[in-house]
Amino acid sequence: MPQSRYEKIISARWIITVETDGEVLENHAIAIRDGKIAAIIPAADAAGLEADERLELPDHVLMPGLINLHGHSAMSLLRGLADDKALMDWLTNYIWPTEGKHVHDDFVFDGSLLAMGEMIRGGTTTINDMYFYNAAVARAGLASGMRTFVGCSILEFPTNYASNADDYIAKGMAERSQFLGEDLLTFTLAPHAPYTVSDDTFRKVVTLAEQEDMLIHCHIHETADEVNNSVKEHGQRPLARLQRLGLLSPRLVAAHMVHLNDAEVELAARHGLSTAHNPASNMKLASGISPVSKLMDAGVAVGIGTDGAASNNKLDMLAETRLAALLAKVGTLDPTSVPAAAAIRMATLNGARALGIADKVGSVKVGKQADLIAIDLAQLETAPAFDPISHVVYAAGREQVSHVWVKGRALMRERKLTTLDESDLKARAGDWRNRILAK
Repeated sequence: MPQSRYEKIISARWIITVETDGEVLENHAIAIRDGKIAAIIPAADAAGLEADERLELPDHVLMPGLINLHGHSAMSLLRGLADDKALMDWLTNYIWPTEGKHVHDDFVFDGSLLAMGEMIRGGTTTINDMYFYNAAVARAGLASGMRTFVGCSILEFPTNYASNADDYIAKGMAERSQFLGEDLLTFTLAPHAPYTVSDDTFRKVVTLAEQEDMLIHCHIHETADEVNNSVKEHGQRPLARLQRLGLLSPRLVAAHMVHLNDAEVELAARHGLSTAHNPASNMKLASGISPVSKLMDAGVAVGIGTDGAASNNKLDMLAETRLAALLAKVGTLDPTSVPAAAAIRMATLNGARALGIADKVGSVKVGKQADLIAIDLAQLETAPAFDPISHVVYAAGREQVSHVWVKGRALMRERKLTTLDESDLKARAGDWRNRILAK
């Protein structure tokens, strides 16, 4: 392709860049070449440029794709199976027994596809996942076209997938080797939580992560019981224990981080770790409210996640972004806490920073890869549109996401998935419902 010609030129009423909080470009266009943002120019100037494809979005916001910083995609097949339960009751009496009966490669592949279809329709372009049968998650990611971080779960106890911690690690690394070189796939080490992983295993994870240059993804400080039980068993709160074991570093994405004191906020900032805030799941399981304002004020990169659909019960990053802004306000009794622009940054650029890909995605900037979404604000529910940033956070719904691109490739056009078959996804989900109910 001649350098004067572009693959796509997308013009929109508004572009939210996220490069600077509150920056909105009106009536501008993004020119894409080789999957990257090659130019950002006034729409009027774009008319004279050559392109293979043009798209005019006169009533839309164009912005970075949403980054789901914590999820368990395959658990979409357990959506609504057990609700209104405490976390450990939910896990030990409902989720883990059902997983023990049904979770194999086919369950994980079908559940991950279902989740990815849902996430794409809601504007999510990147998922930081954590589950079992990692090759199945990777295959689903490739099929969907999403940017997928495949978290290789590590536990001490046996599941259908592995027998002990060493087995989880060995199988995860073997599966990782099958997909080396896939640009949109990244494997991470995912020790489940401090209450399911031993000191020796955490040390092995730290060593392996350093040797292989891998991220670490772990549930930490999710509930008060977790913290209290850690003090009883280890004589330390979980974060202090993980610091002793060397886990705290910029490699760590700490999911939840709800029950933190001021010293722990400072500790997180000092070690450069990132956190994944999961507002809906934390509310539904009554886990508490993460002190995201304190964390961000301290310099911690706080992103947003959905957790799994079994504890949410939807993978809706726009809804999570709204909840993140609202929870921060009610949690601090400060209506200025986490304003709309900061919430959008949490759902995009902060997530990219946490995953080490802020040089590639997370904002609209020349040279970055074209992971973009369009949101139609010409709907009754978002009229009149005074401030597109406010509308994206507080008024728009995921059904208003019209287009999704990853690395310039369209994953959804005018609400229609292009890489996945919606009817097929529904059929797979229905089949699994019947199999689970049959016990």
